[in-house]
Amino acid sequence: MSTIQDFSGYNPTWCPGCGDWGIGIAIKQAFVQLGFDPSGVAVVFGIGCSGNMNDFLNAYAIHSLHGRAIPNAIGIKLANHNLPVVAIVGDGDCYGEGGNHLIHACRGNHDITVIVHDNGVYGLTTGQVAPTASKGFKSKSTPSGIIEIPINPLSLAITSGATFVAQAFAGDANGTIALIKEGVNHKGFSLINILQPCVTFNKINTYQYYLQKTYKLPADFEKDNFKLAVEKSLEINEEKFPLGVIYQIKRPTFTDQLPQLEKETLVNKERFVDFDSLIKDFI
Repeated sequence: MSTIQDFSGYNPTWCPGCGDWGIGIAIKQAFVQLGFDPSGVAVVFGIGCSGNMNDFLNAYAIHSLHGRAIPNAIGIKLANHNLPVVAIVGDGDCYGEGGNHLIHACRGNHDITVIVHDNGVYGLTTGQVAPTASKGFKSKSTPSGIIEIPINPLSLAITSGATFVAQAFAGDANGTIALIKEGVNHKGFSLINILQPCVTFNKINTYQYYLQKTYKLPADFEKDNFKLAVEKSLEINEEKFPLGVIYQIKRPTFTDQLPQLEKETLVNKERFVDFDSLIKDFI
């Protein structure tokens, strides 16, 4: 049986009080409770403060290019569809540079879990504005306030075809652990947006702010109701943040629909070794 220590790497260098600490502990604890060991799960990291967890989490992991964690995770899942695959990304990384990849991963219902550190800023590069920041938010890159309206990641994922969409708060460790476990266990594309206070560069969306603005969905919430899920996701626009599973349905995954994978994984298939014939066919 694995422990948190088995999943621990170097000591984190996040700012004291950063929401990343809570997310990091929640991910490790979720993996332990799921019965994983470091060699039994693949993790792909984006770029940013969240991506620094690549050094702090012991697992089969890679540090992707900025915005490219999701396609890397999909590639791993295609190669071995029996392996749990998790992408750990930031809001700028996933919703900004990687927004296009997110939409099409939802469409395909790829069986991966995407955990997003949503703090409204690019914390690693000293607080430039991220796509989830509210209109008017002032930062080094927008000293007069951002002009654009924020992306709504929940409604974007739901309407793009994701089959599991949830939201957590980094200040609620037990709730975050539970949602990560549900997302990983779900067969299909899972998005877990985690509201993560950046204590250094975001003085608006603080722990106190989220404690006042968040609420937990009731146990009898109809999470398979598409219209209701969209309505709940839009509450973000009113500075109300529902916590829990907002949407969950069953739909065939991408790899379930590939006849090439019915009997075995790609990594276990016999390798093609006649490269001369292959080159002759294609050149």
